[in-house]
Amino acid sequence: MAATLRRMARKLAWMLFVFWGITVISFWVIHLAPGSPTDMQTTMNPLAGAETRKRLESLYGLDKPLHVQYVQWLGRLARLDFGNSMSSDPRPVWDKIKERLPLTVGMNVASLVLTLLCAIPIGVASAHWQGRLFDRAMTVLVFIGFAMPGFWLALLLMLLFGIHLQWLPLSGLTSLDHAAMTPLGKAWDILAHLAMPIFIYTFGSLAGLSRFMRASMLEVLRQDYILTARAKGLPVRTVIFRHALRNALLPVITILGLSLPGLIGGSVIIESIFALPGLGQLFYQAVMARDYPLIMGNLVLGAVLTLIGNLLADLCYGLADPRIRLTGGTGGNGSGGNGEGGNA
Repeated sequence: MAATLRRMARKLAWMLFVFWGITVISFWVIHLAPGSPTDMQTTMNPLAGAETRKRLESLYGLDKPLHVQYVQWLGRLARLDFGNSMSSDPRPVWDKIKERLPLTVGMNVASLVLTLLCAIPIGVASAHWQGRLFDRAMTVLVFIGFAMPGFWLALLLMLLFGIHLQWLPLSGLTSLDHAAMTPLGKAWDILAHLAMPIFIYTFGSLAGLSRFMRASMLEVLRQDYILTARAKGLPVRTVIFRHALRNALLPVITILGLSLPGLIGGSVIIESIFALPGLGQLFYQAVMARDYPLIMGNLVLGAVLTLIGNLLADLCYGLADPRIRLTGGTGGNGSGGNGEGGNA
């Protein structure tokens, strides 16, 4: 337990340092882009002159050196204050984020659950029936998934299900008569609007994760302890699901941990196509308006999700491989195979 606590303390300290580095680089890079919030607010206004622009820069603190602006922003962040938006809607940044956070997180969590429920069985079955019809069919499906851009698939689905068949709505989160529906009708209406975006998220991530699971499973099935288990006459189900699957999941855990930042970044295109009021659309609007506090708020959220994903992946590694909890190592497929040899 003491070794585990020391390892977690070192990891948390390193995470804080990485987080600080991310904020420094992000704050510097977003100010390199041409334009500023004052330009966006005064360029199209014939009554706004140079004096108006200077007053806005003073109001937003943009007249100070960049390092001073960063220190002031970091001080507010230490108080969990992201500041106010610099757009025409000057509400607090966190208020804007939290009203759009449930939709984006809900869609991506649903997609992640569906991906796991489909990708893991497909990867295991493809590895077990390597070279057979099922494996070849899944290989073709994977290549289609890799080659098909998400925005193009979205347009095809909208053309088929939204225009020709008219089964699903094309855009938005609710219908015009949503307020007059029953509770069950409202839930169905929202699900109908989210069906195509969630399918696109799932199909895009299913291809890569199922292929990765197949490769990991094939590597584990070649280990000596698996051959020993088969030589002892254990049922195929026991060999695969009790001895092989646990170690094959270790690299998949890492992929899942790193997929958390995609809850924001991967939603920009799809939310824009389907006109969904989520974080991806909010981030795009903030970039176009050069709304620095709102951009930094989204980037900080993405950085936190990335670091939390790494931490969760480390914890799940310890749950899947007890040697990591005891030695503080990072185990892999090959070493994991040796660890299961006694059980086999």
